[in-house]
Amino acid sequence: MGRYTARRLLQMLPVFIGTTFLIFALVFAIPGDPIRALAGDRPISPSTVATLREEYNLDDPLVVQYGKYMAGLVQGDFGKDYNGREVVDIMAHRFPVTIRLALVAFIFEILIGLVAGVVAALRRRSYLDTLVLVTTTAIVSIPTFVLGFTLQLLLGVKLGWFPIAGISQGWYSYLLPGFVLGALSLAYVARLTRTSLVENLRADYVRTATSKGLSRKRVVGRHALRNSLIPVVTYLGIDLGALMGGAIVTEGIFNLPGIGQQVFLSVRAQEGPVVVGIVTALVLVFIFANLAVDLLYGVLDPRIRYE
Repeated sequence: MGRYTARRLLQMLPVFIGTTFLIFALVFAIPGDPIRALAGDRPISPSTVATLREEYNLDDPLVVQYGKYMAGLVQGDFGKDYNGREVVDIMAHRFPVTIRLALVAFIFEILIGLVAGVVAALRRRSYLDTLVLVTTTAIVSIPTFVLGFTLQLLLGVKLGWFPIAGISQGWYSYLLPGFVLGALSLAYVARLTRTSLVENLRADYVRTATSKGLSRKRVVGRHALRNSLIPVVTYLGIDLGALMGGAIVTEGIFNLPGIGQQVFLSVRAQEGPVVVGIVTALVLVFIFANLAVDLLYGVLDPRIRYE
């Protein structure tokens, strides 16, 4: 297992370099002068512009800028924004909000998505199965911003059950936006669980276990469900990073001061170092989430061995 983990980490290194370089190149290609954008309508002397451009390496070629960024990144330095603030400090202030939001959404995915998928598979072609299929289809068809504004109006403004903005009420403030963020993934998890479990319930090993006299609960829980979770775990591992990176709309609707909102503000203000730093951190989340999923395969399926 240790050798496999080390090998996977080495394989992820070129992925990390390639994705960060692509991100850096895209930010580098954004038109406009970030120093002029920082000044706004205020006059700024050419000497000040030249000093700032030299400080932030804006006159260097793309490859040189990227090399200096990676050299600092190895030492844990994500750079500074054009106001002199450390990007690490900005992320330290914003990331806890997005992590809590993504965690709540992830819990909704697991609790509701898995349970709905299992129930639909065990009650195939019943009323419950039809209800799960119709409900998940409806959720997938509704855009996130429409679902967010609708639930905010009905459950927050009209009924007053949930806060409609901000994080002043602690974890309770994350319930409604967390459900909105995880709704689409919840529907996918439910349908994926149902499809995978239905397929495994037809497998020969399930019929063999049943013929040996094992109880229905043991056959489903110990054998069929365990194998059915492999594609679901794969999706959940990838989606964990997607939840953190895709929270821009949800954080905008509920006015949450998280990473998504910060990326939107930074792109609008042409704060390239902040955008690159945040997206680099999200890439690391994706990479380690995928590594965790690969290691979980051996737990879910004993046939999988790591040498």
